[in-house]
Amino acid sequence: MSTASRAAVHVASKTTEIREIPLPDVPPDGGILRVLAAGICGSDIGKYNDGKAQPRILGHENVGVVEKLGETARQRWGLEVGDIVALEEYLPCGHCSFCLEGEYRSCIETDARLPGVMRYGTTPTTLWPALWGGYSQYQYLHPRSKFHRVPAGVDPRIAAMALPLGNGFQWVYLDGKAGPGQTVVVQGPGQQGLACVVAAKVAGASHIIATGLKKDAHRLAVAQRLGADHTVMVDEEPMVETIRRIAPDGVDLVVDCSVGEANAVIGGGLQLLKKRGAVLMADYKKTPVQGFDLEIITRMQATLRGVRGHSYQAVELALDLMRRKTVPLEAMSTHHFGLDKVDYALRLVGGEVQDGQIHVTVTPWN
Repeated sequence: MSTASRAAVHVASKTTEIREIPLPDVPPDGGILRVLAAGICGSDIGKYNDGKAQPRILGHENVGVVEKLGETARQRWGLEVGDIVALEEYLPCGHCSFCLEGEYRSCIETDARLPGVMRYGTTPTTLWPALWGGYSQYQYLHPRSKFHRVPAGVDPRIAAMALPLGNGFQWVYLDGKAGPGQTVVVQGPGQQGLACVVAAKVAGASHIIATGLKKDAHRLAVAQRLGADHTVMVDEEPMVETIRRIAPDGVDLVVDCSVGEANAVIGGGLQLLKKRGAVLMADYKKTPVQGFDLEIITRMQATLRGVRGHSYQAVELALDLMRRKTVPLEAMSTHHFGLDKVDYALRLVGGEVQDGQIHVTVTPWN
């Protein structure tokens, strides 16, 4: 094993540089992961554009081989050197009521708004031992790490989609309760939206409708490969009227994964619902909503709910789907790059470059 790790360190707005970072001595309750693949999440783009943050190694959709383990960690985690695992981005407390339910996303120790909170892909390199992100050959395994075993035969680039695909299962199936006989609308065909299409299909939804823009034509085509029955380009045809023709009785669930304007996307989603339907907001809407029609929520007995992240169970569902290989998930995994191309990969995901990108991975040993 090497004594240092090559890593792409985010040092300024839209800038990373390759650095050699010494590998630490492993404490009894820690470990070292040899990173095989690290997915680029859409949330990484805001971090990449931030010029005020301390130097850090981005990347939290991480899959790798356990390279070193302290004895306490080996017993606590039930892992052995050589095991292939997918990591949660969260470093939860482990003892609150949320953690005991596997709902790490709700633990106060994972709330990124609070000072001192640590996560993979955001913690600065100034904190020992610096190796906190996946755009690196090696990553430190904190004692509070949470793991998922990667099923045998699953390509690391596919396994690196465990977290975004887990989000899809969380929002559509566990939170949205989608199932047979239901109609589901997914707004936005990015990696999260396509994960929701997959989850709706696996859950047995009878009709799945994916929406996007004309520029998303290739992604909407992938949505159909993954299980969407209909696609709608909302800048080519009116969303509400078009979907009402497809589903005249209304829809059961709308999941918003788009970057569209809040009034049009959320208000339009509510207009699609049948009584007791639900709209789930997965995308952060930064702009205030003007003239929002609250009456429709009461009249339709509708649910409007924000969703974020995933539970442990949701990621397990994603990995089990990968094990079964019944869905062509490779259609979502479009690009992979070595550490020397991390800046290009991030700009690609951020939309500065267009090359049919959906889910992009960093493979640090290429």
